[in-house]
Amino acid sequence: MEKGVIIFADFNNADMQGRVRLNTRGTFEDIKTFNIDLRPGLNVVLDDKDELTIEGVLEFSEEENIWVAKINWNEFNKPT
Repeated sequence: MEKGVIIFADFNNADMQGRVRLNTRGTFEDIKTFNIDLRPGLNVVLDDKDELTIEGVLEFSEEENIWVAKINWNEFNKPT
């Protein structure tokens, strides 16, 4: 997967399908600051600004009317 833009994510804020909800203040700030055009299939790098990063793909949750990122929970990367 091609690496995407880096945005903040709270990995404790996942939906029932395991997708990370992108509805936190930090996420909104990054989207605005970096002028990110959200669209289905956009590759992103989610970063909790602490120690965890992971690549994901954007989807729109029709059920919750919010953007989410589909990730593989087994592929977390810790900075070196």
